[in-house]
Amino acid sequence: MTSRAAVLGSPITHSLSPVLHRAAYAAMGLDGWSYDAFECGEDGLAGFLDGLGPEWAGLSLTMPLKRVALKLADTVTDLAAGVGGANTLVLRDGRRHADNTDVHGIVAALTEAGVAAPASALVLGGGATAASALAALARMGLTGATLAVRSPERAAGTAAVGERFGLAVRVETLDRVPELPPSALVVNTLPGAAADAFAEPVAASGAALFDVVYAPWPTPLAEAATAAGATVVGGFAMLLHQAVRQVTLMTGRDDVPVAAMRAAGEAELARRAGG
Repeated sequence: MTSRAAVLGSPITHSLSPVLHRAAYAAMGLDGWSYDAFECGEDGLAGFLDGLGPEWAGLSLTMPLKRVALKLADTVTDLAAGVGGANTLVLRDGRRHADNTDVHGIVAALTEAGVAAPASALVLGGGATAASALAALARMGLTGATLAVRSPERAAGTAAVGERFGLAVRVETLDRVPELPPSALVVNTLPGAAADAFAEPVAASGAALFDVVYAPWPTPLAEAATAAGATVVGGFAMLLHQAVRQVTLMTGRDDVPVAAMRAAGEAELARRAGG
């Protein structure tokens, strides 16, 4: 039986998803499965979905498609609806089922690193990944978290996500980060080098760090936290574990080879870094 899956988004060139999913298929003996990458913006998703045949099992969705996917799905999990975005569409029996595996990826990455139940957390940034992080923290048993953002007004929707999952969210501006009480865990969702300015205060706090960036790695923030002796979790672990969950959803199998996927992803990152 031939089955197809793919990752969609824009830009999509550097997505690691094909490497991870293909490694899973190979290790699971799914010879008839293929996984590709397609450049697709918000305006193109409906047409892409309408053109899919019965051989399609699922889609991974990256930015900017996570919100529009909710509108194009036949069913939406409570988690995806609560977070406000779906990174997964499972295609079965002619219907589209939207889900969110980013939250699972964050929980699994932190748990794997021994950060299973942080007493408190500070989340840097207020975008879609921050929303998933707040949902993940709630799943891990936290009752409150601090969200540090550039513009509190623009982050109101993200704070509301945390509150929907039972978190009391305190919103602060990024410039106040050095003055905030230390947290047990700092989650960085800021893009690019935006978090570099917080390397010193985060390292000085002794907090565990989850930095969603995975390339280039380590980031200055991660280097500072590692030098201070803190537990550091990189974005690759989240990417890996959310992909593991996607493979389960799309194939219906639980025997997903995490080690093979991890090895393939790490090898590809090393290749891209020239190492």
